[in-house]
Amino acid sequence: MTARDAFLTQQSAELRASDAHLNWLEDEAISILREVFGAFERPGLLCSCGKDSLVVLHLALKAAAPGVLPTPLVHIDTGHNFPEVIAFRDEMIANSGLKLIVGHFEDSINRGTIQLAHPLESRNVHQTVTLLETIEAHRFDALIGGARRDEEKARAKERVFSHRDNFGQWQPRAQRPELWNLYNTRLATGEHFRVFPISNWTELDIWNYIARENIALPSIYYTHQREVVERSGLLVPVTDITPPRSGEKVVTRDVRFRTVGDVSCTCPVASLAANADDVIVETIGATASERGATRMDDRANDSAMERRKKEGYF
Repeated sequence: MTARDAFLTQQSAELRASDAHLNWLEDEAISILREVFGAFERPGLLCSCGKDSLVVLHLALKAAAPGVLPTPLVHIDTGHNFPEVIAFRDEMIANSGLKLIVGHFEDSINRGTIQLAHPLESRNVHQTVTLLETIEAHRFDALIGGARRDEEKARAKERVFSHRDNFGQWQPRAQRPELWNLYNTRLATGEHFRVFPISNWTELDIWNYIARENIALPSIYYTHQREVVERSGLLVPVTDITPPRSGEKVVTRDVRFRTVGDVSCTCPVASLAANADDVIVETIGATASERGATRMDDRANDSAMERRKKEGYF
């Protein structure tokens, strides 16, 4: 073990030794979730089965205890998901008895509300349409999500209770103040909220909480071997959706995913981290956010997230 690895391991142990910070974050998130449960008639919990949404689900179950979760889970399925994630989702639902609502991207294509330039085009940017159609179909007045402010600068601007107009759009200059953690939950007809109870968490907080609470995740969050090609500083997974380009060399690498999204735009990082404690050590030494390090769509356009959020994205 190098001196740097020893230092990072020591830092990880020190962070895990004190639960005060995690307890504060957990208490804040649970109070926000209980506010949602009490203030809205038809809330839903967005759950992609990524690490952040699974942490939010874990917190929501605590917030609802000893009762049952008063919201369905909502998954916007692009059809370009990693198979391991869908298998995890289906097994979780089968074993938990939770209600799941799936908005299918293919249904939007069949309705003609989404038109792709070609079959392998990234579906990430287009899934806003399916999301808004799902909100309308089920008349959700609040959707709980797992976005964090440290992920990306547009998300750093967003309130915990993020108001959306009757077109599902986010207006960053028309947000409501949240002084002293007081939230304005008033809605006009057709409007809704996106609520982000882990806004103040960091990626490191997420992993420390996953380790402490022993939260199960899809296997691709930990080291595994995968065929990839190196492209623009990223390890692009080789799949039917993301085939290698002419001249690119396919190699097998030990990798893990820091974030889980559409196959067409999500890349793994080189890693031998086999469990949450190993990931914590790597996260302490990370120099880029998970989206900045692994998402091709965010790299392509620095203002992409803010533009998508104004259009109704997560």
